[in-house]
Amino acid sequence: MSRSWWTVNTALRPTVPTQERLWSPSLSRLQMSEREEIRAGIARGETLTAIAVRLGRSPSTVCREVAANGGRAHYRAVRAHRQAARNARRPKHAKLAQHVKLGRVVTELLEELWSPEQIANRLRREHPDDPMMWVSHETIYQSLYVQGRGALKRELVKCLRTGRAQRRPRGRTTTRGRIPDMVMISERPPEVEDRAVPGHWEGDLIQGCRHSFVGTLVERTSRYVLLLHLPDHGSVETVNAAMKKAIGRLPAELTRSVTWDQGREMYRHADFTIATGVQVYFCDPRSPWQRGTNENTNGLLRQFMPKGTDLGCLSPADLRSIERKLNGRPRKTLGWMTPREKLTELIAATG
Repeated sequence: MSRSWWTVNTALRPTVPTQERLWSPSLSRLQMSEREEIRAGIARGETLTAIAVRLGRSPSTVCREVAANGGRAHYRAVRAHRQAARNARRPKHAKLAQHVKLGRVVTELLEELWSPEQIANRLRREHPDDPMMWVSHETIYQSLYVQGRGALKRELVKCLRTGRAQRRPRGRTTTRGRIPDMVMISERPPEVEDRAVPGHWEGDLIQGCRHSFVGTLVERTSRYVLLLHLPDHGSVETVNAAMKKAIGRLPAELTRSVTWDQGREMYRHADFTIATGVQVYFCDPRSPWQRGTNENTNGLLRQFMPKGTDLGCLSPADLRSIERKLNGRPRKTLGWMTPREKLTELIAATG
């Protein structure tokens, strides 16, 4: 019986979804070829440590890989690679947001002043055969402190024993080089991207000479600009306070989210979110196009604040004057309406 090459190739091709078949992990993660080596080593009766040494990987990496995929008796390289591809997909949905019953139980116990650790261990004791009712105490903390990762109301923070809006690190943990608890732009709601709903802002800092800064906030739908006065060189505390003050002047329908780059000035973004209810999303590194509206506006602002200017000499009144001029200019992207007119129209429509 003769068949064409195309027919035979199609029949033998693995029936793997395209996204998984094309998945190419970074070099820091196990490759498909390495998983085949692990499978072959197990078949030869080698220890997992010996396999790890040959691959140049940590023994714990190989041990976790085998344990998570059926153990020595049932490990299969292709199946393990497919599972790794599925686990790598983003964004991931928070467990308490997905499972309403679990979220309701956690909320009730927090209101009874139970700690997240007490809740997590008690749920495992009461539901030993129902993993859907299990949740780690870390997940509960994330849902409280980082609103984009959970479904718990931020007011529940008051139910914790400390009443703090942010956890304090213990030991000698260092956070140099990374902002804690970042919610990435990939988890941002789709409504932000299509500009259909007002109240989503993009933010950044404009730098002048002598280490001087001015903060900028631009509303994505109307291109309305707010400028932040930062008298002490754009410190974390100053940026946080200035953003709270600027957002506090706005009506509730215009305070939904802020997108920022990974600058260290946003180190205390969780405090800002808890104080205002406005979630902060972070762009990927070296991706300014993810805040295109803000980048374009910063270019327009350079007419008023040229590079090399000492921005520390600008008073709050100077910044308000620049705001009025820029928000009073007609914009082609708005059909020659001004940002102020567009914002007024949006507020009227939502009201």
